[in-house]
Amino acid sequence: MTEILFYTFAENPLDVARRVAAKAYGQGRQVMIYAPDAAMADAFDRLLWTTPALGFVPHCRDSDVLADETPVLIGANPDALRSADVMINLHHEQPPAFARFERLVEIVGPDEDGREQGRERYRFYQTRGYALTTHDLRQHAG
Repeated sequence: MTEILFYTFAENPLDVARRVAAKAYGQGRQVMIYAPDAAMADAFDRLLWTTPALGFVPHCRDSDVLADETPVLIGANPDALRSADVMINLHHEQPPAFARFERLVEIVGPDEDGREQGRERYRFYQTRGYALTTHDLRQHAG
């Protein structure tokens, strides 16, 4: 059953997603960045290209011709990833096909709307019996 990790009170959700993706890639995992919003996908793609401090994270869009050979995919097609290791959700609703992944990462911002959407997703997973772990990022700030 999919393990679900919630990172709450993320001041910069894209940066949290970048760090989680880099860590998963470093562990040899295949990663799907679920970003059905084109602007969000573009922003995350740019972030991965311009943040070399952690080292390069090979990535491309899920529709790219190199998708089969790339460990980190960005897009809205969870089926594009040949191995179902980690999905990072950058959308406000639970992603489709998340249950085929070993791990789903949910990132919740500090604003009230984002927190309410996060609570709804949490309840959705909880009522279906998924193992949930929450990391409150306020404890790691400063």
